Amino acid sequence: MSEKNSAAQAALSQLKTFINGQVIGQDALVERMLIGLLADGHILVEGAPGLAKTRAINILSKGIQGDFHRVQFTPDLLPADLTGTEIYRPQQGTFEFQKGPLFHNLILADEINRAPAKVQAALLEAMAERQITVGQATYPLPRLFMVMATQNPIEQEGTYPLPEAQLDRFLLHVKVDYPSAEHEKAILHLVRAEAKQTAQTPAEPFKAISQATLFTARDEVLDLYMADNLEAYLLQIILATRNPQVYGEDLAGWLQYGASPRASIALDRCARAKAWLAGRDFVAPEDIQDMAFDVLRHRLILSYEAEAEGITTDRFIQELLARIAVP
Repeated sequence: MSEKNSAAQAALSQLKTFINGQVIGQDALVERMLIGLLADGHILVEGAPGLAKTRAINILSKGIQGDFHRVQFTPDLLPADLTGTEIYRPQQGTFEFQKGPLFHNLILADEINRAPAKVQAALLEAMAERQITVGQATYPLPRLFMVMATQNPIEQEGTYPLPEAQLDRFLLHVKVDYPSAEHEKAILHLVRAEAKQTAQTPAEPFKAISQATLFTARDEVLDLYMADNLEAYLLQIILATRNPQVYGEDLAGWLQYGASPRASIALDRCARAKAWLAGRDFVAPEDIQDMAFDVLRHRLILSYEAEAEGITTDRFIQELLARIAVP
């Protein structure tokens, strides 16, 4: 690799080490966040309360030069609370647009499914087109813009399921689980150490990487080599979700709707980003297979029969990967 490549990879590797030191037991979540940054996409994180979802994006924001804003989604939230609104200035006799939280670089949409559909719809244009339209004016968002939304799978009372159109805008749907006993012991030690530092002297801050370094890393990810037969394998996985009967009538009965072309783009970019983070200059079949679950699980709509049998989207993806020949 060139010195330029090595510098960008070294910076992201240091960032990954920094976050893993502050968010213990969630290595997969940390990797997915970095993949989301490198692939220029948004992330939906699902997990029980207390699994460091909010902490992870907060720590990430400290490792990158940029603005961070947290929005707590509630039933009384309004679209203007996200996008901003026009304020009348009586001195000038004109309206002036006051930018909302979406004009920051990193956005944490905490418990996104607690806000009604009209608020969730306010995110659609921002996430897909990186712009916000208010009245007759359209305002561009920052070049570095990532939304990380969280939702709690336990409490469903008073929540609003995300519409399929918005789910498709998320690059990844990541599920987080409880840490191991060893990791939980390390968490206790970390919290005690942080409490002592707060009471005495603050810890030495991490030198945040520049946005220019991140954009350089994105270019390198796009230039990563993927063999033609591996690209065909990637597309075969996506196309199989639209015609699952090719790989078995049982799979056809499980699925109602397959993945859109956004899934092909997402799987391509995420597989490249994963290989790049691993220090390789080529994509391997394992990169595609590993990312397939997070890329596809929120884009597939199961049939009523599959849900009645307890079949999950992860089970469908697992069966699909087992039946498609690996090049």
